[in-house]
Amino acid sequence: MSLAEPSPDEPAPQSPVDRRNANSRAIIAAAHRLIEQQHEGFTTQELIKEAGVALQTFYRHFAGKDQLLLAVIAELIAEHCRALEARAQHLDDPVERLHVYVTASLESLASPDVNPQFITAEHWRLHQLYPEEMSAATKPVADLIRRELEAGQAAGVLAPRDPERDAWLINRMIMAAYHHYAFLRADHAVDTVADDVWEFCLAAVGGGGAPSRRLGLKRRGRKQSA
Repeated sequence: MSLAEPSPDEPAPQSPVDRRNANSRAIIAAAHRLIEQQHEGFTTQELIKEAGVALQTFYRHFAGKDQLLLAVIAELIAEHCRALEARAQHLDDPVERLHVYVTASLESLASPDVNPQFITAEHWRLHQLYPEEMSAATKPVADLIRRELEAGQAAGVLAPRDPERDAWLINRMIMAAYHHYAFLRADHAVDTVADDVWEFCLAAVGGGGAPSRRLGLKRRGRKQSA
């Protein structure tokens, strides 16, 4: 074996780019864990200890804690979108997929793995400082919704005024309800807010407030028999 060739039993050395990416992922993952564990914010010292990196390493990847939190929120939303798509992938009806996207987003308020108060407080604090970055971070949810509005419109089961704008408004409706009940989790209305927001949004895009499966079947039936 050439001296230049690594032993097959030894891991290949990381390139500088791989090492930077690994450090960045470790820092973001540490922030995730701290958010789940604590009901208040965490310090940079707590973060680097949790991530197992030096302070200089943290600042090589993020200009400060706010930039890290922007990345964390963007990653949380991206993970949420992937989970929504996986949950709805077996559904053929775009209205039913839309139903999953709206209601599951609000049902997560009851999840023990989510810290909605921290997320809400940081969302609005960061939105005041970095509105464009926060809008970009939340856009993937609106993109999911827009896709189903367009599919429902093409199938004749929904009648959005403007799929892109309506998706943005539905996304903001979900966010407003989520942020409100993040601090009112003992309110009995939190038990029905997912269904309430769904019925409101469904009616707004031409669904008439009917349950999603019955709505899709009835409208398709009328179209086929016309």
